[in-house]
Amino acid sequence: MVVVAKETSQRSAGGVQSLDRAFGILETMADAGGIIGLSQLAEKADLPLATIHRLVRTLVDLGYVRQEASRQYSLGPRLMRLADAGAKRIGTWAAPAMNDAVAALGESVNLAVLEGDEVVYVAQVQPSANFMRMFTEVGRRTFPHSTAVGKAILAHRPDAEVVAMLQRTGMPRHTEHTLTEPAQFLASLAETRERGFATDEGEQEIGVRCVAVVVPDAPQPMALSMSGPLTRMSDEVVGRAAPVLQTAAATIAAELNRVGASMGPPVDA
Repeated sequence: MVVVAKETSQRSAGGVQSLDRAFGILETMADAGGIIGLSQLAEKADLPLATIHRLVRTLVDLGYVRQEASRQYSLGPRLMRLADAGAKRIGTWAAPAMNDAVAALGESVNLAVLEGDEVVYVAQVQPSANFMRMFTEVGRRTFPHSTAVGKAILAHRPDAEVVAMLQRTGMPRHTEHTLTEPAQFLASLAETRERGFATDEGEQEIGVRCVAVVVPDAPQPMALSMSGPLTRMSDEVVGRAAPVLQTAAATIAAELNRVGASMGPPVDA
């Protein structure tokens, strides 16, 4: 549960509290898959319905939230502009660690974040040689169930939350190897937790294998992956890639948290 009111109780009232609550509402909506009813939103945010209604109406007027025909509320299109700009900055901050990983591994390295119920690829570094155009292009969106990055992120979520997401998205088949049953996917997540990395065995794209690790303690759920053709992505290569990616992921997490910390604490109005 996202408890907005209690988190801001020690801050001054007014603008700062309203901003805190507004962003808490947007994050709660994202956690719910991007769409939610007003009563459910008030419950999860632990705020009075009248307060939620006032804040949501303001977000609607600004274009950051929209009201659907079902009378539920969803994340609005204006957020895409902010998300695109933020994604570019994440790619810039992550680039040095990703370059080091590519130099060590010789394959494409990708960074992806979880936005609502979708995985979004926000950065990619390609080797100077052995380049092969693949599905994982910057800006591409897909559901998590068929990707190694999705598995790496969701392996650290409760099973009930994962199943709820799968019910919202469905599990569309991309190849003959795509996992299309929740039980299969949960078993894959258990394996991911046990060995510390996830794989995509041609589940998103035939002939392509991917290995991914979660970025620990990141400000947004994200994962780092390496992709390559099956002819080069042997078990030995995957086993060698995992610790390299884990080192790079830890470096990226430290950099993102350093950037966040350098901005300092919020200033009371």
